[in-house]
Amino acid sequence: MQTPAAVATASPYSYADIADLATIAPMAIQARIIHATALKAERAPGLKAGQTRFYVEADVVSLIRGAGPLAARISYLVDLPLDARGKPAKLRKKQPVLLFARPVAGAVPGAKNTGSVQLVAPDAQLPWDPATDAQLRAILTELVKPGAPPAITGVANGFHVPGTLPGEGETQLFLDTKTGEPVSLTILTAPDGSRRWAAAFGEIVDGSAAVPARDTLAWYRLACGLPHQLPLSKLAGTAPEDRKKAASDYAVVLGALGECTRTRTPPTGM
Repeated sequence: MQTPAAVATASPYSYADIADLATIAPMAIQARIIHATALKAERAPGLKAGQTRFYVEADVVSLIRGAGPLAARISYLVDLPLDARGKPAKLRKKQPVLLFARPVAGAVPGAKNTGSVQLVAPDAQLPWDPATDAQLRAILTELVKPGAPPAITGVANGFHVPGTLPGEGETQLFLDTKTGEPVSLTILTAPDGSRRWAAAFGEIVDGSAAVPARDTLAWYRLACGLPHQLPLSKLAGTAPEDRKKAASDYAVVLGALGECTRTRTPPTGM
């Protein structure tokens, strides 16, 4: 049983750190390290400076995400930074970890080696703790819900139109997504200059557009996926002055979302 005090302790990783891995990994595994061997440099091609590559054997505690059989004991490679003294990191026996991985293809075409996995990033082994585990499970729950927010790849097009009263206006921006599902932003400016905005994931049919709460999948998709500046070339047919207003509205959205804080480098291709 987890104590309330343990669950209340914050994860050392940001929401984006965990979501970066959870959204691309076919498997999320809670495991316990049994044995770890530091490999010599010649056996670790592509290893970055200041890191050590380990061959790790671990016992599976729980398959948090993934389908199909998985051996009780698995092996994998992980790259970890040197410690403050320039020595390889210490991996303790029975140390609990979270692994973000994919199955390794077996020798038989179409088969999988259930005793070996490949991490989705060289460092996709995180120390396990109750808070990180809870955050991971919350993200995975959101990912499998119908209509889960898709990854955003850019701004498709948009426009700004002035309102009927001086100072009024509306900006609508339509976003490109990895799945092709529609996502849009609407920013309304009142005559007094105040603004309110909302994001819609999917077709707007029920007034469900809203400002996403921080550290949710919708927030992550926007805060970590939107470009830092509005590409004005996407506002074809919009007058120059209205393009400036659209860019100002877009900056309000970015400011409201806040930084996509990361403590680790996201996997390549995100």
